[in-house]
Amino acid sequence: MKKETSTMHIAIAGNIGAGKTTLTGILAKHYGWEAHYEEVDGNPYLNDFYHDMQRWSFNLQVYFLNNRFSQIIDFRHSGKTVIQDRTIYEDAEIFAPNLHDMGLMSTRDFETYHTLFDLMGKLILAPDLIIYLRASIPTLVQQIQKRGRDYEDSIRLDYLKQLNQRYEAWATRYRLGKMLVINVDELNFADNKGDMSKVIDRIDAQLHGLF
Repeated sequence: MKKETSTMHIAIAGNIGAGKTTLTGILAKHYGWEAHYEEVDGNPYLNDFYHDMQRWSFNLQVYFLNNRFSQIIDFRHSGKTVIQDRTIYEDAEIFAPNLHDMGLMSTRDFETYHTLFDLMGKLILAPDLIIYLRASIPTLVQQIQKRGRDYEDSIRLDYLKQLNQRYEAWATRYRLGKMLVINVDELNFADNKGDMSKVIDRIDAQLHGLF
């Protein structure tokens, strides 16, 4: 296990099923970082959202926004290096706009949501490094099926595709800090130690400015 001497905020970004939680756990153990996971089991809106997206989209997105904002504030005062499963930027740049464009969030709700995000954005610092897990739709579907969450059975392929398109657009324009892109189709870090070593080497290079 490798210890870091300075405090940092590392975040894992990626579509549903990309492997964020798995990588968060592996890296936390390897580096001795404190892991903060996206709340799934205790989320009071998630199951309802997947059964009726239009009714519950605003509630779910505000819940995530509040949860991640609270995490970031806690990170600032913790004095520890933390690794976070999913970023606050994904909520605002990908999920909420996608729901709005699909007609699953009203313009009124979307504008209210973005007003909240814009306010929060002025009060937080971007992560020192975002690790973006890029994955094709077949890979996402395979990994979603593998973990077997009942509420994810109803996720539509077109929903995943639209999210993937937005992730790519966001990754291209992100300028708030460092971003490392990991292609999940090519690197099976969950089951292959050699692939995990490659990921760690790339993270080390980013954190210590080797390229």
